[in-house]
Amino acid sequence: VQVVESGGGSAQHGGSLRLSCEALGEWREMHHLAWYRQAPGKARELVARIDNRGVREYSESAKGRFAVSFGTAGHMLFLQLNDLTTEDTATYYCNLRAVIRAPGDGVTDVWGRGTQVTVSA
Repeated sequence: VQVVESGGGSAQHGGSLRLSCEALGEWREMHHLAWYRQAPGKARELVARIDNRGVREYSESAKGRFAVSFGTAGHMLFLQLNDLTTEDTATYYCNLRAVIRAPGDGVTDVWGRGTQVTVSA
């Protein structure tokens, strides 16, 4: 099981970017697909997620600016980043939380390698 991110890059203040994540492999039960980010010198933080009921959750900084969505084919997760600021500069990571095999194995977090988002003033 792996997740692969794409779509990062550079944008100016007020600009937009769209991130993509593809979850590959097989698992028994998905709990969520999520986007996290980590800026230099800071802890990794949740940006947005969709759980297995389709419920979306956003961080306070993402509300009203970012939009998370599932793709229509495969296990794809997108993050539309709008009205970007320099505070959004970070490495963005996709996360799959799932029961991979047997329920007794518990939940596993699968992380991608990350994609860099850099916003200039």
